[in-house]
Amino acid sequence: MATNGNSSSPGMGEIIQLNVGGTRFSTSRQTLMWIPDSFFSSLLSGRISTLRDETGAIFIDRDPTAFAPILNFLRTKELDLRILRHEAEFYGITPLVRRLLLCEELDRSSCGSVLFHGYLPPPGKDLKLSDRCVEKTPVVSRLSLCSFVLCVCEGPVVDPRKVLIIAGHHNWIVAAYAHFVICYRIKESSGWQQVFSSPYLDWTIERIALNAKVVGGLHGDKDKMVAAASESSIILWSIQDGGSGSEIGVFNLGVPVDDLFFIGNQLVATSHTGKVGVWNAVTQHWQVQDVVPITSCDTAGSFLLLGCNNGSIYYIDMQKFPLRMKDNDLLVTELYHDPSNDAITALSVYLTPKTSVSGNWIEIAYGTSSGAVRVIVQHPETVGSGPQLFQTFTVHRSPVTKIMLSEKHLVSVCADNNHVRTWTVTRFRGMISTQPGSTPLASFKILSLEETESHGSYCSGNDIGPFGERDDQQVFIQKVIPITNKLFVRLSSTGKRICEVQSVDGTTISCFMVRECEGSSRMGSRPRRYLFTGHGNGSIQMWDLTTAMDTANKGEEKKKEGGPTEEELLQLLDQCDLSTSRCATPNISPAPSVLHHVRLRESSLRLEATSYLTIMCLILSLQIHIYT
Repeated sequence: MATNGNSSSPGMGEIIQLNVGGTRFSTSRQTLMWIPDSFFSSLLSGRISTLRDETGAIFIDRDPTAFAPILNFLRTKELDLRILRHEAEFYGITPLVRRLLLCEELDRSSCGSVLFHGYLPPPGKDLKLSDRCVEKTPVVSRLSLCSFVLCVCEGPVVDPRKVLIIAGHHNWIVAAYAHFVICYRIKESSGWQQVFSSPYLDWTIERIALNAKVVGGLHGDKDKMVAAASESSIILWSIQDGGSGSEIGVFNLGVPVDDLFFIGNQLVATSHTGKVGVWNAVTQHWQVQDVVPITSCDTAGSFLLLGCNNGSIYYIDMQKFPLRMKDNDLLVTELYHDPSNDAITALSVYLTPKTSVSGNWIEIAYGTSSGAVRVIVQHPETVGSGPQLFQTFTVHRSPVTKIMLSEKHLVSVCADNNHVRTWTVTRFRGMISTQPGSTPLASFKILSLEETESHGSYCSGNDIGPFGERDDQQVFIQKVIPITNKLFVRLSSTGKRICEVQSVDGTTISCFMVRECEGSSRMGSRPRRYLFTGHGNGSIQMWDLTTAMDTANKGEEKKKEGGPTEEELLQLLDQCDLSTSRCATPNISPAPSVLHHVRLRESSLRLEATSYLTIMCLILSLQIHIYT
């Protein structure tokens, strides 16, 4: 039955019934006619005669399976080649699979996008597993079970190949693997070069710290220092200018180390239980101090600030240590006490341009366990009375987990699905001003299913501290799912997406860090910001965030609103086992990615190890049964 082209045109919302090769489809007239001069628009406009079945549906003698993606394209204006490829793989149609793979590779390159800056290959170290596990389980070792399975008995499985942590200082970076660390240095002429590789360690590394500018060290000012921690133990190496290294010593905090970093020449280790350990490069002395249980920390110049669960903020002046050391006391001084006695769960210090050595010009933002965000200030006119409460925001209903105060913005993150609130900060002659004061800027969320370990509300090393000189370039690095090769870079003040990066070799991103490096000594050159990503195969990849920010600011590329879109999120979740994810905190730059015990386990590796261990246990029980 032919359709009369001169008849009155039905509404575009009319439902059209189609019979394609015996399979029925229903869709709207508008869906079929949005492409002019197509087969469907000609069919429905009457330019092509139609054949109808017994129900009145338009009959098209074509393959119904091939028609389904065509109809989806007409509905969504998008075509997912991955779905077609999966179907082709299922049916074993190799020529079609190859064609579709070629289409997918058009936008992919092993050399990466314009943001890809460099690639450091996996190290050539011996990736043997520790013999210590074998010593601890002699009965099992007599049955010739491999040490990998024995490590599963003892604790988490750690892949010795993957990069666990990346940290940086000036033009140096250090990468931690399960049992050793490697340091790299950048030079303008030769690029990144490996300069130090540590000896093999029997224990698994959980924290690292790097100091690329040591003053007054054992071998002069050209010394570098790198430290690694596992549980309560800390090992410290000195690296000479030529790259040779020597062990300085092994120290013990007595409790698990949660934070490890340098303040000047001092190596500092903290624990949420209320311990602070300090090693001084001049005196070669390790000292442990008991304090109130720690729930947050930050550094400002030579000061270490501790937020504690009793509502107090304490400080230790490292510049005067050890000269003022008295009775083995680090001289921990209370700086401020929260008016509501809430635990200080996040801490950020901003030193104004006029801050003197005495620290009289100082501003501190902190978050509490009740969700309050407060700003306290100490200016010259307040000296003698301590910091004064400047502003309070009660916009969060969950504990504040991250906070950052900088020249232009105040950013806070709470535990409720990573809810972020931001404010603009008004200043007069460098000091924070009440007129018009801090005004609300943005509210958004950062979805992250990454597994992390936390001690109550204590955030270990993931603070949003000021990074670089340009306050408008603070960023969040968003890793949506635990096992992925993709990261989203978002502006911390508004949540807008700057770019996304995807590993050039398809390997899983296991950790990341943002650093500024002075790659050129030429006059007028400015430091460039890079994103470093560690990978499951042991490689390190680098991404140029300075170019990404410049491109985003110029509007040269169409920017997406924020984090992953619904379509991108669904694609990511297709790769993720949601039953293994328990995380509620985002990964935020510029802090080095900090390793936690539960993050050492990849879902697939854990499943494989558990299955293998079960089989071995059955074999062991059979052996025992036979012997008895």
